[in-house]
Amino acid sequence: MRNMKTLYISGYRSFELGIFKETDPKITIIKKALKKHLISYIELGVEWFLVSGNLGSEYWASQVINELKSEGYSIKLGLITPYAEFSGNWNEANQLKFSEVEQWADYVNSVSFEPYKHPSQLKNHTRFILDHTDGSLLVYDKEYPGKTEFILKEIDAYLNESDYQVDLIDMFSLQDASESE
Repeated sequence: MRNMKTLYISGYRSFELGIFKETDPKITIIKKALKKHLISYIELGVEWFLVSGNLGSEYWASQVINELKSEGYSIKLGLITPYAEFSGNWNEANQLKFSEVEQWADYVNSVSFEPYKHPSQLKNHTRFILDHTDGSLLVYDKEYPGKTEFILKEIDAYLNESDYQVDLIDMFSLQDASESE
């Protein structure tokens, strides 16, 4: 594995996993798997973790990163949304979660400074993320399609032109995390 300094994290949204409450036990398992992977990446030299602000995997990863920072790990969290006012149409509870990520982040910005107007903003965001990270960690299983499939397709195309690392936390990884201490 090459020298990595910046890692993008994404994956399933809460609703794609049938998670509608923060007390769902599936979250504990996902966060456990994320923590294991993140510590491995930190030990390999990753300093920055980037998220886009989506709820679900990215939110839980941000929580884990914040916990790791409080445990003394010298890491940083970047929040780079695809467009301005990213969470503007979300309900109050979800906007609060987004606000938490903003507070935990060491860097906050948007790729497009305009509110959502066109799908090209999402594509431009993905390209920006790929150009500014050394790899991606995705909570995603190809057997269970979801929105992350679009990012994965972009990564697959990007692999033809770059030495980029992609790591999946799939259902097998989550099963393993649920069974380990």
